[in-house]
Amino acid sequence: MAEVRSHRKITFFIALALFAQESTWNFYDNQVPVLLREHVTSAALVGALMGMDNLLGIFIQPWIGNRSDNTRTRWGRRVPYLAVGMPLAAVLFVFLPWTTSATMLIAVMVGYALVANTMRPLAESLVPDFIPPERRSRANAVVKIAAALTIIVASLISLLVVDDHPHAAFAIPSAILLLITVVMVVKVRDSRSTGYQQALAEDANAAPGEARVPFRQVVQDIVFDHDRRRLLLLLTVMLFGGAWFASRSLITPYGMEALGLTRGEAGGLTLPSGIAYVIAAYPAALLAERYGRLKTMGVGMAIFAAALAAGTAVQTATATVVVFCVAAIGAAAFLINAAVVLWNLAPSSRVLGTYTGLYAVTWYLGGFAGPALIGGVVDLTGWNTMLLDIAVLATLAILVLTRLGRLQTRTETPILK
Repeated sequence: MAEVRSHRKITFFIALALFAQESTWNFYDNQVPVLLREHVTSAALVGALMGMDNLLGIFIQPWIGNRSDNTRTRWGRRVPYLAVGMPLAAVLFVFLPWTTSATMLIAVMVGYALVANTMRPLAESLVPDFIPPERRSRANAVVKIAAALTIIVASLISLLVVDDHPHAAFAIPSAILLLITVVMVVKVRDSRSTGYQQALAEDANAAPGEARVPFRQVVQDIVFDHDRRRLLLLLTVMLFGGAWFASRSLITPYGMEALGLTRGEAGGLTLPSGIAYVIAAYPAALLAERYGRLKTMGVGMAIFAAALAAGTAVQTATATVVVFCVAAIGAAAFLINAAVVLWNLAPSSRVLGTYTGLYAVTWYLGGFAGPALIGGVVDLTGWNTMLLDIAVLATLAILVLTRLGRLQTRTETPILK
């Protein structure tokens, strides 16, 4: 019982860290485009600058994950970076509305994106550091719920503060980030985590010069190992990430073109599905721990694909809202458990941070390629079949996961089945 309480306590602190970080990210996405429009007239350039953080994340997150894996201090390997990076990100963030030129604004944006991208995988990696494999799904669910709730926080700050106090509004997420940094530094020592202690033990038993695990070595191990499960999982993440991001980023033009809605009406189609996702997250973790993570992920992906395919048959605003709620429930089963499966497939505690970064890379690559691919298909076939197109992409992800499941049956790792 004491161990369970300890796991719940550390999960709460990790969730707080992600809540603080995502509060700034979501408010950044909400309000920085407005700041850019004060200096830049091109919508395409605004969009490109807003996508810069995802591009930087592809390079930074696996790098910082690997660097933290190879860090050894009395504070641990993740918290020292968080103790420095989170306050620095807060300072850069609060400075955004005070910039007076496009050059200054873009420079601060780049600085914030660089620092904030290093923080995300470090906080997420604390889950496998502290939580044993069999309980990681429920811990990850709590963390994902905390991150999802920041969408509401960012919206409330925009609604209640921005119009009257546009500069002070940026100080609120920054203050949250600073406050929770203090809590993390005082309450969390990842030098005491099971993952860190295992890494120290592996270091002691490693041959001279092999205590450090280079990033290239981790990637080569995944790509060339005869055990293809990790590679297949990352491919699944990329494919389903493409389907998920396409369903979110293209819904507004779909609502306008296929359903005849106004821009505002179309933009609100996914709001109820966000609530459905939050509600489904923790049950998805419990189902995975009871019936197997791969099975739960596969069923969830099938629900996602089937719901979107059904949305093609009944094209009304009400039906689309219902379809997206069902699809979000299915997606939760995948999103809560996919990173956990990758962590549990890691061959060593010394590479958990790197694996978190690699998960992020494949997810972002899917987020970049999926909307572009589906958009290209829409150009050829029209908006009316967009949801079916996304369902087909999700089905490809299911086929890859099925292959992974077959390989898994040959192993002796029951928590992954």
